[in-house]
Amino acid sequence: MAATKEYRLLCLENPLLDIQAFGDQALLDKYGLKANDAILAEEKHLPIYEDLLNNYDAKLIAGGAAQNTARGAQYILAPNSVVYLGGAGDDKYAAILRDAVKQVGLRVEYRVDPKIPTGRCGVVITGHNRSMVTELGAANHYDLEHLKRPDIWALVENAEAYYVGGYHFTVCPPAIQELAKQAAEKNKPFILSLSAPFIPQFFKEPLDASAPYWDYVIGNEGEAAAYSESHGLGLTGVKEIAKALANLPKINTQRKRVAIITQGTEPTVVAIQGEDEVKEYPVHELAKELINDTNGAGDAFAGGFCAGIVDGHSLEEAVNMGQWLARLSIQELGPSYPFPKQTYSRQ
Repeated sequence: MAATKEYRLLCLENPLLDIQAFGDQALLDKYGLKANDAILAEEKHLPIYEDLLNNYDAKLIAGGAAQNTARGAQYILAPNSVVYLGGAGDDKYAAILRDAVKQVGLRVEYRVDPKIPTGRCGVVITGHNRSMVTELGAANHYDLEHLKRPDIWALVENAEAYYVGGYHFTVCPPAIQELAKQAAEKNKPFILSLSAPFIPQFFKEPLDASAPYWDYVIGNEGEAAAYSESHGLGLTGVKEIAKALANLPKINTQRKRVAIITQGTEPTVVAIQGEDEVKEYPVHELAKELINDTNGAGDAFAGGFCAGIVDGHSLEEAVNMGQWLARLSIQELGPSYPFPKQTYSRQ
């Protein structure tokens, strides 16, 4: 049997070192945080990262949504199948990040900025609540120059599929467009995650510029609703919005666009361009007491789904792989996958 080609999936977004620890109300009060929230760090929040590292039993995860997805896809695929791009600093946080991805077999090619710290996300866990404080740092400074560097562009040309996390629309839309155009020209799948409601709300222009290139677009029900509202679709039903996304104008006509909307424990909705039927795939049930942390479930779904697409599985199987990996992830703490490694099997 021929050896599997390496680095078939290339992912792009904003790498963050997740520093997560169990805290209490006093810690939340110290930094003026709400128990269940996600904010960008202000000056007053910056000491929290060292505080969590030094004074709490912090778990360190190679985070940032698409890096979670990249780790997830690599979890399923053959060794050396996934490469991830983004911006990082030249500091101890970057060293920890590199060590964390090395342990799970993910190749990273960071644009290194020696003057700006690596992006960090402090996560304070109290009960079932998560308070996330993010400083994007060097992740906010990714540029087209890095993508077009000959050694990096060689990885782009070598890859068989591309995955872009929507948070990157806040950083470097030209890099997204370059990948999108490459995908269309070479008829390779271009997979995009909407990532958060504020992306279609406040980054509508770069998002819409990329839309004609989407072969697969993934979002949850909140992101779908935000897209509908910001684009004046007047639709509230998840199936109708999925259909609208699937049928947006498309450049590469060799592939029908597929829109995938996840809804937590409700069925995953899938619409295909030009097809009237919108399919629903029920989620595999998991006993409530086994659910540890739903943070990162969407990233895990995208990871399993991308692995399915890259390995040439059917759409139905790729959705199933996404659900399988999300199910594993929510039993872990943070956007993580169990070790020893589990092997995907159809459920």
